[in-house]
This record gives sequence, structure tokens and C-alpha cells, in this order.
Amino acid sequence: MGINRKYEFSWDLIGDIQLGRPNLGDTTSLEIYRLMQFTFRDIIEKKFGTEMTDEIFYESGYLGGKELYKQFFVGITDMNEFVKQLQAKLKELGIAILRMEKIDLQNGEIILTASEDLDCSGLPELDYEVCTYDEGMYAGLLESFTGKKFIVKEVDCWCTGDRTCRFVANVVG
Repeated sequence: MGINRKYEFSWDLIGDIQLGRPNLGDTTSLEIYRLMQFTFRDIIEKKFGTEMTDEIFYESGYLGGKELYKQFFVGITDMNEFVKQLQAKLKELGIAILRMEKIDLQNGEIILTASEDLDCSGLPELDYEVCTYDEGMYAGLLESFTGKKFIVKEVDCWCTGDRTCRFVANVVG
């Protein structure tokens, strides 16, 4: 028997923002977004450990990437057009300024950078990468477009002293 779920993702959960927030609209401060993200991380890590927290954030990002693809990019068949529209949408949504450094689908590798990243740009150096949600999001987006399963790993992060986040995406199998 299946689990009775209250919060299975649906765009309906986003709600009618204009109706519900006629004065405040659809924006909030980056501080509040990060407050939510890092308090979630804190509590999940206390209850389940760092490894499970990262797994949850990666899987959440993966779902987010698949849902973003379905909402904004279905029907695009050309990689250049997909990248162009993805760059525009991520900038419009205030997520990041995306740049593709390498796209080698024949060998199953993509390298991308995200500047002014929503999750980490401006944070203090921590000696570890923090953009686990983004790893999953890019994996979900790339899989949705290519039909191939990707594992995405952040290799450079603002929090490790870099000023842009760099992700390596590799096809699995």
C-alpha cells in the first residue's frame, strides 16, 4: 500500500501569487531564501546526518530540474536553443548566470558554470561545496533534455574560494 502524501510536487503548490500577494508580488529577498535553505539543511542534518542531507538536497534539485524542464523547455530539440533558453530563464528567475564551458554528448560530458549562484555567491569560504541542490537540478534538466541519466558534481564553488560555481556532468552507464 502506498504512502499517503500531503506534498507531492505539483505546480498547483506554487499557487496564484497575484491573488495571494497583490502587494508583495512574486519576489522575496535572497536572505530569506537562504534562511529557509540553510535552516532546512541544519535540521535535516541534525536528524539524518550530512550524507543523507546532501542526498535529499540532490534529489530535491533533481525533481526541481525535471519540473522546470516540463514547465519551460518541453519541445526544444536543438541543444543550442535549449542552452540559450535555459540561460535566459535561469537569469530571469534570479537563479544564476549560466555558461557552458564544454558540451560533449558523444563522450557524455558537460561542464557548466553558474555565476552569481542563488545558493552560495557571497557566502564565506567554508572549504566545501554547498550547491548540492544545483547539482541535482542540472542533472534533472540535462536528463530531461537528452534522455540520458547524468550525475552532476560541483567541482568549484564560491565557498571553496572560487568566484563561480563549476559543475561536471557525466552520463551514467
